Amino acid sequence: MSRTEPAVPPPPDRARVQEAAWWLSGRVVRTPVLNSPVIDRLAGARVLLKAENLQAGGSYKMRGAMLAVGRLAAAGHGGVVAQSTGNHAVAVALAARRHGLTATVVLPADAAQTKVARARAAGAEVVVAGTTLDERVATARQISETRGHPLIDAYDHPDVIAGQGSASLELIEEAERVGSPLDALVVPVGGAGGVAGACLAAAGTTIQVYGVEPVGCDSLARSLAAGRPTPVAPAPTIADGLRPTCVGELPFAIARDAIRGVVRVDDDQIADAFRLLLMELKVLVEPSGAAGLAGALRLAASLGDDVVDRPGAGPEGGRREEYRTVGVVLTGGNVEAELVARLATRQLADLTSVEEVAA
Repeated sequence: MSRTEPAVPPPPDRARVQEAAWWLSGRVVRTPVLNSPVIDRLAGARVLLKAENLQAGGSYKMRGAMLAVGRLAAAGHGGVVAQSTGNHAVAVALAARRHGLTATVVLPADAAQTKVARARAAGAEVVVAGTTLDERVATARQISETRGHPLIDAYDHPDVIAGQGSASLELIEEAERVGSPLDALVVPVGGAGGVAGACLAAAGTTIQVYGVEPVGCDSLARSLAAGRPTPVAPAPTIADGLRPTCVGELPFAIARDAIRGVVRVDDDQIADAFRLLLMELKVLVEPSGAAGLAGALRLAASLGDDVVDRPGAGPEGGRREEYRTVGVVLTGGNVEAELVARLATRQLADLTSVEEVAA
């Protein structure tokens, strides 16, 4: 078998997510599930938050990366290549170091310096390639072919999807353990691997899965409407991890008939969620991770355009079900110190109003 073309595992299903969770046990952090009475009152439901910002490498991307790199290490490969806006690259670098492999990661020129530094600190060679997904993918493929190291795609790799789905599976299991089974599960969407994994984790249950996308970075919402992966020109957003040009083909194939809908959130809503998490739970997440909570809050309040149902998944234009318990995956916490300062001090009057609402 050519080392540049490793055997690709079959498309994942719920059993594969369960297998991934079993294999990852002891290899990644089983992150805590958090709850805040203030957030519950604002949402009108119990909100259980899976703190993947506390994962090794600072994000749930460690799960898929560890699974994928572990498979390649077992097959005898000596190095791996990855591209992403940041967190997947950091996770692949860390996983490669643990397995004794070299890692080359391709990041955009405007990547958060925190993520660039983390990838380098993990021992990866960092290559900068433009600002678009196409530029990164082309560069990563060229490196993969030249060096004979397999490419671990951030979105379209079955192990990446199954591994990230293990975070949602753990959240589902923990909610059942504490006697508050989930009615809905909310996951931020970049390339859609995480929300696809959530759909697999929730398969066979009554849990309704929602993705969350920043306004103007809504490839999944547009893809569901079009019935095929549909690219967008990503709008500016503070959620740097949620601005790929297009969702992956495999994640879309999984989510297309399983996801309930997509919630669109703007930067102000993401910033509000960031401050809520910081002030109420003392948890630091990056804006991409806070988008999940922003989406859950909009889901509870929405009557219309904020929540876009998958065609055929629910009533058009009406209020969604009254969810008693909503699960949210806080996908990552790799955030620039300057951005933390800016978001934490912005519109301080909003914090007063939140406290008044919650009182």
